[in-house]
Parts: sequence; structure tokens; C-alpha cells
Amino acid sequence: MRIRLGDCLVQLGVLSEEQRGEVLAEQGSSGRPFGVLAEEMFGVPPKAVERAWALQYAELTGRVQLADERADAEVLPLIERRQAWQFQILPMRVESGELVIATTEVYLPRAMRFVGWALGMEASFVIAEEEDMLAGLNEAYPMPGGRTALRGARISA
Repeated sequence: MRIRLGDCLVQLGVLSEEQRGEVLAEQGSSGRPFGVLAEEMFGVPPKAVERAWALQYAELTGRVQLADERADAEVLPLIERRQAWQFQILPMRVESGELVIATTEVYLPRAMRFVGWALGMEASFVIAEEEDMLAGLNEAYPMPGGRTALRGARISA
């Protein structure tokens, strides 16, 4: 069952169930996107819509344990260390012509924007927990004086 954007906004506490219903009614007659209508009708901040969208995407893609995944050493050079840390992205592998990238739910909107304009290739995302992401970044893109994590994604040669 697919989680809907309006349900995410209610879950986040930025829309009531009644407001969600009003937006759905307007969407049914106008055909306009739910997030745009929620912003216009009830002043929902765009960042809240982004956050709800990230929740929705995370529900669709599922979550991964980076400690159980293997990052392919061949894809790591596609992202610079600074970019990996700034956008919390860890390229994992190429699968069916798409670069699979791990990120966290919170960083997903930023990661998608960055990858969309910077990489020039199709990409899909998997969601990792923050602690696992930091461990994977520390292993793949160590920062001088950076945090040492307990676990990380294994790098395959």
C-alpha cells in the first residue's frame, strides 16, 4: 500500500485530517499537485512538503543497513568527498544502468537535487539510518579529524 503525501503531512502534524480532505477535494476538481495546494490553501511551508515527500519516498524504497551492503569502489570517484559529506550521499553500485545512492531520509531532498544537476546519469536512492550513513561516509570518504564511526559500508574492489 502506497503512503500518500497528505497522510505524511498529517503524520508530521502540519495538516489536520480535515484540511487534508479539503486539499483532496480541491485536487479532485483542479488536478493540481497536492503539495502546491497544501502550501496555497493552508500555508504549509515548502520544507514541510519536501519532508513529507521524503517520508513518502522512503516508504516506497525501503531502508538498507549499510553495514550489510557493499559499495562498489568503481563508483566512489563519481562523488567528491566534500559532496558526499555535504549532501550525505554514498554511491553504492550501478544497477540496470542507474547509480544506486544511499542517503538518509532527512537528506533525501537535498541529495536528489544535487544528483539531478551534478551527475548527468540516472540515479535511484536507498535510505539508510543516520548512524550507518556516517559510518559509511567515514569509510568511503574519510575526513581528516572527522568522526570515527563504529560500523560502515564495506567497499568491494
